[in-house]
Amino acid sequence: YRLAQRWQCRPSEVVFTSGGTESNNLAILGTARLRRDRGRHIVCSAVEHHAVLHAFEYLHRHEGYEWTRVGVDGQGRVDPDAVTAALRPDTILVSVMAANNEVGSVQPVAEIGRRCRERGILFHTDAVQAMGKQPFRAMSDFEADLVAVCAHKFHGPKGAGALFIRSPLLPHPVMHGG
Repeated sequence: YRLAQRWQCRPSEVVFTSGGTESNNLAILGTARLRRDRGRHIVCSAVEHHAVLHAFEYLHRHEGYEWTRVGVDGQGRVDPDAVTAALRPDTILVSVMAANNEVGSVQPVAEIGRRCRERGILFHTDAVQAMGKQPFRAMSDFEADLVAVCAHKFHGPKGAGALFIRSPLLPHPVMHGG
């Protein structure tokens, strides 16, 4: 409850995970499967973490999704206009990381998120590298429907993460049993 209060979201919008990879996989796989009846086109930047890229690749190779990767400029930044140009009527999900784990580029995720929302497309951001390092007031700062974080990146324990899921979205589960 305290975490949700700090993030200014409802407790029901926070799903605890084992870390960033599980959070990203639940966001991408669960959302793509949930919305597959609306389209099978997904978009991400070319510089995403492997937790994102491999989930997109899996959907492309094994579940028949079309996948567009948007390039970056010389500073490793994604141009929101390039993301917008990649969108199609059957696009159901866009994913762009908030901050790059290798070169530190901070992406314009709020702008990208607003553009996706205007078109009814869900937006996910991998905020693992951004959380605790950038000014932050609330989950709404990201303008994202799904935000993945990992506790050890902001002085929490290893092996703990969370996925913010904007209500009323409920991605399909990716793990069963237990």
